Amino acid sequence: MSDAHLWLEAAARPEVAAELEAVYAYIAAAVESRGPRCWVSGRCCNFGAHGHRLYVTGLEAAYTLLRAERDGAPALDTGLLHAALGRGGCPYQVGGLCGAHGVRPSGCRVYFCDHTAQDWQRDLSERSLRLIRDLHDRHGVGYRYAEWSGLLGELLGAT
Repeated sequence: MSDAHLWLEAAARPEVAAELEAVYAYIAAAVESRGPRCWVSGRCCNFGAHGHRLYVTGLEAAYTLLRAERDGAPALDTGLLHAALGRGGCPYQVGGLCGAHGVRPSGCRVYFCDHTAQDWQRDLSERSLRLIRDLHDRHGVGYRYAEWSGLLGELLGAT
């Protein structure tokens, strides 16, 4: 069975989802304590134009894929993914905003354009990824940290 199938199966399990959500709650509390500015511009979701890439774990990508539609995002398919890649952005960006905000991966939760956030967000990202890697290990799910759209494409191919 492929990694993508295993990530999808694990992300569908309530206990795995709850543990991942606990990591996300930890991130939210840490971010709230810092109070970075977010201009809700959506520029950070346009990876090509903003000059960065989003990296996530396989389990996070599977979690987002399985839950985003329930969060109000359009159903993701390869056509939507390729259109987003052509724009240089995220397939969940709708009208400049995140259509999967409630189920977005840790990299999205930690990243802020606010230049005062640069140092602490790097540390928070590393701590969060360690927690997520531990989650992968506890549940016997292969760990891979890779570029967002590539993992989404792999997961779509497994569904």
